[in-house]
Amino acid sequence: MIDSTVVELSRLQFALTAMYHFLFVPLTLGLSVMIAIMESVYVMTGKDVWRRMTLFWGVLFGINFAIGVSTGIVMEFQFGMNWSYYSHYVGDIFGAPLAIEGLMAFFLEATFIGLFFFGWGRLSKLQHLTVTWLMALGTNLSALWILIANGWMQNPVGAVFNPETMRMEVVDFMAVLFNPVAQAKFVHTVSAGYVTGAMFVMSISALFLLRNKHHEVARRSFAVAAAFGLLSSLSVVVLGDESGYAANEHQKMKLAAIEAMWETERAPADFTAFGIPNQKTHQNDYEIKIPYLMGLIATRSLNQPIPGILELVDRAEHRIRGGQLAYGALERIRANKEDLEAREMFDRHWQDLGHGLLLKRYRDDILNATPQEISQAAMDTVPRVAPLFWTFRIMAGLGFYLIAFFSVAFYYSCRNNFESKRTFLKIALWSLPAPWIAIECGWFIAEYGRQPWAVEGVLPTFYAASGLALHEIVMTLAGFTALYTVLMIIEVKLMLKAIRKGPDDILPSLQGGASHHASATRRA
Repeated sequence: MIDSTVVELSRLQFALTAMYHFLFVPLTLGLSVMIAIMESVYVMTGKDVWRRMTLFWGVLFGINFAIGVSTGIVMEFQFGMNWSYYSHYVGDIFGAPLAIEGLMAFFLEATFIGLFFFGWGRLSKLQHLTVTWLMALGTNLSALWILIANGWMQNPVGAVFNPETMRMEVVDFMAVLFNPVAQAKFVHTVSAGYVTGAMFVMSISALFLLRNKHHEVARRSFAVAAAFGLLSSLSVVVLGDESGYAANEHQKMKLAAIEAMWETERAPADFTAFGIPNQKTHQNDYEIKIPYLMGLIATRSLNQPIPGILELVDRAEHRIRGGQLAYGALERIRANKEDLEAREMFDRHWQDLGHGLLLKRYRDDILNATPQEISQAAMDTVPRVAPLFWTFRIMAGLGFYLIAFFSVAFYYSCRNNFESKRTFLKIALWSLPAPWIAIECGWFIAEYGRQPWAVEGVLPTFYAASGLALHEIVMTLAGFTALYTVLMIIEVKLMLKAIRKGPDDILPSLQGGASHHASATRRA
């Protein structure tokens, strides 16, 4: 058995590096598309201000992309370092989309980003515009593959356990690719990135307008961000509804924990707007409910009940007993590969094997587990409810705030009077962190709500970790935290430096550098 402290520190390390990394990803997603939109207007109108906008926001995009790639590289090494049994057990499935994501990020994205910066003056307007849109496409495809990998961890489809290799293996890659959970996560995550890009552009534009600088660029950027942000924030809510429906289909325990739903809700289920969950008593000390709403979100009907936490625990206990049968059959197969009765037993119960592994926390010989140990293992399938309950409501509240914010911004933009709304411009500036907070909350819900599973229903988290010494994990945790903090400081300083220069000062130096590079290339 691996020391539980090592497991928890390994989880903490991956959580910190992942959440650091995802500070950069949404801005990359949002800015890439907004830059392509701005350059499209430049090509259609021929107005130089749109070219200046494209270049200025492109510089900020480039800084963010470079730091984002740096933080992403370290994350992938952790699978082999901190989660070696996970890599062995499910690497056949998880490795393929992760590798494709790496190719997308390091080859497709990086190639087109290079052409974006050094193609001005070498490519025609239409050719350069094509490069910019391909850059945006590559950025979004990179996110697609990592979310396919993560979606499989939430809903492991298209794979079976092979008793010969003792690993999960792909049998239907198309099922992995078109996993409904992965598709819902992709569109929801990308649209949240678009909101982040819009808020970033709007906040910096508001700063310029408050300081009466770079007026032409700021006005147009504000207008683009207002329209793009409104559409994106509305899509986040619509696509978030799809994520809730997918959770009810494939991750019922996570949904029940998010709603602090201890008992099964009869149709139509109510939504708990406010509550005080009590994990010890398995009830809410206080709650305010909205009738029917949860039934509409989770089942899209008024006649389907939603199972509560305690009912799901009973189901888990039944699956743990099935997992014991699968584990016993697997031991017989390993002793005698010709044991047809054991293979038949395993084929009937292999999908419960992961639940059987939950007993490994309490004893190695899980076939002799006591009823009390089985009950405790079943209760372990319940994540901590209060953090999920409140984090979801913070995320949802910020989502509705952003819809209201961008609605007002779009209204002022249509009336062309936002420059005089100084109070609103200050609100726009101070609202800059809102999308990031909402996104980090969303990732916390997705990953923390999956516990105790590294792969839902397949591999318990405590069973997936490497057998590292405590001092090793403490040293790497401190090292990665320090490294990522330094990278964040570098990012902020570079961004602030570029913003202080503004489009009027930064573009001549950028174009001068490009011209010098072109001259040197011709001389060579």
